[in-house]
Amino acid sequence: MTTIFAPIREFFKKGDLLLLFLCLLASGYGLVLIYSATRTHASGPLRFVAVQGVAICIGVGIYFLLTLVDFQLFTARTWKLLVLFDIGFILLLRTPLGTDHGSGNLNWLSIPGFPLDIQPNEVVKIPFILLLAYQIDRIQRDERDISALSSLLQVGGHTLFMVGLIAAICGDMGTCVVYMCIFVMLIWSAGVRLRWFAGVGGLGLFTLAVVWIFFLPDTKWWEDYRIMRFRVVFDHSLSPERYGFQQTRSIQAIGAGQLTGVGYMQGTQSQTLPVRQSDFIFSVCGEELGMVGCVLLLAILAAIILRCIWVGRHASSPFAAYAAMGISGMLIAQVVFNVGMCLFVLPVMGLTLPFISHGGSSIITLYAAMGIVSSIKAHTLPSWLRDRSQV
Repeated sequence: MTTIFAPIREFFKKGDLLLLFLCLLASGYGLVLIYSATRTHASGPLRFVAVQGVAICIGVGIYFLLTLVDFQLFTARTWKLLVLFDIGFILLLRTPLGTDHGSGNLNWLSIPGFPLDIQPNEVVKIPFILLLAYQIDRIQRDERDISALSSLLQVGGHTLFMVGLIAAICGDMGTCVVYMCIFVMLIWSAGVRLRWFAGVGGLGLFTLAVVWIFFLPDTKWWEDYRIMRFRVVFDHSLSPERYGFQQTRSIQAIGAGQLTGVGYMQGTQSQTLPVRQSDFIFSVCGEELGMVGCVLLLAILAAIILRCIWVGRHASSPFAAYAAMGISGMLIAQVVFNVGMCLFVLPVMGLTLPFISHGGSSIITLYAAMGIVSSIKAHTLPSWLRDRSQV
């Protein structure tokens, strides 16, 4: 009996209970908003809430299990398998199991008899972060300069390969942006010199500006829906009834909420938004709960991100610190791009708001990521003092 309850005692003794509480608080807030967002849906709100609730329960179980795993030892032993998993899982989307659900992006695996569709590009974020953290740690342990061109080409090549694979298989550019943000957060945390960020960032912006001004307007791509998503951000009057429809309605809904909102389940403008339970859940919050509700929502998410950063800063090894910072970068990117999309200052990218938006794969992946952060907090001994027979 003692052996059976030992993992539970270990979890409550060393696991990050504060982080779990914050995640559950955010998830509860999300359930409340999802119920209101889907109240006029043809299938009713209960189905959406039930799916989200099941995903949260699964996520909490994964959080508990992953807290007990030493991910530094796990990644060191299985990194080759993790690479194969990343590639193979994405490629499964090209099998008959892959589906786009009418979105145009081949993002989901629909497994017969399984209650939830799976998003491989969401799940793969976790091993990607672990592998990138491990790669950077190996470079530094080999006493190579992380700012050297050869080191950056190695880490950058890994990132570009995954981004290119997801772009080619899924066509989901929003997720590709998140992967790039994870890469930037990790190399910044590893101490890459600022001149690289300034140089590459400046060159990228200059190239984009030249292409945008001198080349794109004279090609058929100028009217492509992906380019139009960017154009409407700079000119809101360009296509308010087509490409700018979602974001125009979004800011109208948020503006209608003013300080305290029109009241829970009283919103009308946000009910006209497609996928309001996921991509535009922030707009539902803005209309019904006002600026007060939005600030509270963002404060909870900020607390989760800051907790991840705190754990990373107090980690027992560089690998653990990089893994926690990579997860922080993932959360920051998704919050910034989702909220920016709803406020019509960034293009529509189909990114969910962490813990708030509806989505089974997203929720489970987020709790798995938080389980890794909890594991980092739990395994505080330096790697050379750990029992390497245990993982």
